[in-house]
Amino acid sequence: MAKRSTLFIRIVEGKNLPIKDITGSSDPYCIVKIDNEAIIRTATIWKTLSPFWGEEYTVHLPPYFRTVSFYVLDEDSLSRDDVIGKVSISKEVLTAKPQGVDGWMNLTEIDPDEEVQGEIHLQISVLGDGDIPRKLCCQVLEARDLAKKDRNGASDPFVRVRYNGKTYESAVVKKSCYPRWNESFEFELDETLADTGLLSVEVWDWDLVSRNDFLGKVLFNINKLQSAQQEEGWFRLGPDKSKHSEYEGTLGSLRLQLRLRDEVVLTSSHYKPLTELLSQSVGSQLNGNWPDFIMLIDETTTAESRQEVANNLVKLFLGQGLVKEFLDVLFKLELEKTTEPNTLFRSNSLASKSMESFLKVAGMQYLHRLLGPIINRIFEEKKYVELDPSKLELKEAGCAGLHRQQTESDIIQQSSSLLQSYLSELLTSILQSASYCPLLICQVFHQLYLRVQERFSDPEYRKVKFIAVTSFLCLRFISPAIMSPKLFHLREKHADARTSRTLLLLAKAVQTIGNMDTLACCSKEPWMVCLQPAIQQGITQLKDFITKLVSCHESEDLELQTRMSLQCGTMEKEGFLFLHRTKGKCMPMTSPFKKYYVTLSKDTLSYSRTQHSKKSSFISLPKIRAVEKVEEKCFGSANVMQIISSEDSGQQETLYLDCKSVNELNHWLSALRKACSHNTNTMSCYHPGIYKADRWSCCHQKEKSGTANIRSSDSFWAFFKQFFSFFLSLMFKKATFVTVKTVILLSIINLK
Repeated sequence: MAKRSTLFIRIVEGKNLPIKDITGSSDPYCIVKIDNEAIIRTATIWKTLSPFWGEEYTVHLPPYFRTVSFYVLDEDSLSRDDVIGKVSISKEVLTAKPQGVDGWMNLTEIDPDEEVQGEIHLQISVLGDGDIPRKLCCQVLEARDLAKKDRNGASDPFVRVRYNGKTYESAVVKKSCYPRWNESFEFELDETLADTGLLSVEVWDWDLVSRNDFLGKVLFNINKLQSAQQEEGWFRLGPDKSKHSEYEGTLGSLRLQLRLRDEVVLTSSHYKPLTELLSQSVGSQLNGNWPDFIMLIDETTTAESRQEVANNLVKLFLGQGLVKEFLDVLFKLELEKTTEPNTLFRSNSLASKSMESFLKVAGMQYLHRLLGPIINRIFEEKKYVELDPSKLELKEAGCAGLHRQQTESDIIQQSSSLLQSYLSELLTSILQSASYCPLLICQVFHQLYLRVQERFSDPEYRKVKFIAVTSFLCLRFISPAIMSPKLFHLREKHADARTSRTLLLLAKAVQTIGNMDTLACCSKEPWMVCLQPAIQQGITQLKDFITKLVSCHESEDLELQTRMSLQCGTMEKEGFLFLHRTKGKCMPMTSPFKKYYVTLSKDTLSYSRTQHSKKSSFISLPKIRAVEKVEEKCFGSANVMQIISSEDSGQQETLYLDCKSVNELNHWLSALRKACSHNTNTMSCYHPGIYKADRWSCCHQKEKSGTANIRSSDSFWAFFKQFFSFFLSLMFKKATFVTVKTVILLSIINLK
């Protein structure tokens, strides 16, 4: 049994953001942090104070997380990004509203003293008894996951212990977010302050030039300590104080939708009866029986939970190999309830949601191959396209020549030609895609086509079977991907305003073709009439495509189709990354990363110079021993991960991958860990740093083949004690040529 929390996040939009650029606007984006660990970065929306993101994420979290925070920043190309503000929501608030949180939330100013994270390991005891004056002993052992305050991606932490007006400080541990001190501090216990006395343990980041940065604190009530005599454990660091910012409410606001669900995941045997019941219900239709259980789910599922139910059912039946039969049951249920063919599959029914989910799971790579070229062309050309006279902006279009500004008719004519060019290229791609559309999708559309043909067999309804297919393929799959390519992972960033308008007009044309009714569209939007010939031709082409698609299983190219479907199914993830591979060598001083096209398949991780060139190197997935993040200070990037693998000879090597963003990092981490989940020779601990200058950067261990836990830097503590002994020997010898400045310089050299 395992416990986890699932958090659904939708970052909708922002409004009234402050101006951060000299242009009188801002370039805002959001970063989402769970307990100060960044997990999501949205796209940047350029030149706006009211950005719209509309990005959705589902995040699986450990049940002990405390806070989810949304930071809004302004992207700058020449300097460090400006911080605008943040919204923080505690787990308690989310738990108190199981239906979810939805609304506008004011951004607040970010106080550095509140941006704390991590835990500290302490042992606090009260010593002495009877007539002997009692003492308060605080032993500071270690800390973990401290905030990174320095540019090198780490901190130089030390501890400050306060009680009854006295203050002690520990030694400074250089360049570590996982320091170990093992120092003890004693105070005379003041009996008069037994009820009100507090012991304060603060962690600070030491800075040579500027003021020290606050990393967090823990407070202890002396009265409770006297009763317990001793308290030991890991204590979460808290903020210094809560400040009510004078800027609260004037930094703008975010519209967010959040829903938290705590889950208990049982072993697979507990779910076996339900899985068997669902499978039997779907299988019963093959014997001529009506699937009562599926019908009951269809009738009782609420509108709010329908999408989630559909997603889970599709994944379950895909795993059972019954998704085709499951969708067929839903098609029959929907057709039984439909009397008017114009409303078929137009509502958000369980059938519609399940089919939509199925296409996203089974057809995403097909979609990328289909739409990738035309989407990239539109983004690269950035042409001004507008057909609606009420939205025309002559200044956007520019001049046709040196002495003549373009007229309204010129712009509409050019826009019409461009859109027809885009539409023609897209329709050609759709026609050609019948040969590589996954076989399972072809079979599902074949079933849908036949069911609708049986239900509406009259000649007047001869178009309905085509519209049933296009209602899913065009209206719920291709058109949404054209309008929002980032949400379908076709682009890394949202389109700017000009490109968004072009994509919207192209999506409208595809929707019109999918509806197979040019007159209705032109009556609602008469300015689309210039595209009518292209749309009419597109309708004919789309009918030919659907006829070919639903007959793929009868084609002579079945073997080719099956092979291409299998090839699509085995491709887990791919894309350009910056790589560096170590094999019995130390890290070079200069940047070691080179750009490669990385492909994660069912059995291997491979990479090559370009997408279509021959793969230059392979790593067998069963040989991978660890897939982990790398400390930011190692390469100056927070988005580097490492893949540790072993060769047949037993030699260990590490492949470093530098990702573009935290989103891409998390996607690759998740995909690789899932692909290696059955590996048996995994490492129980690892180095989060790199091996450079004959030692590990994380723990200063000199043995390269050794492993170290990210939370236990024993070798670093041994090194620190050696250096401290050296320091004391110099001081006790009273060597006149060794000044304090020399000792400080020696300490810096040794710690590096």
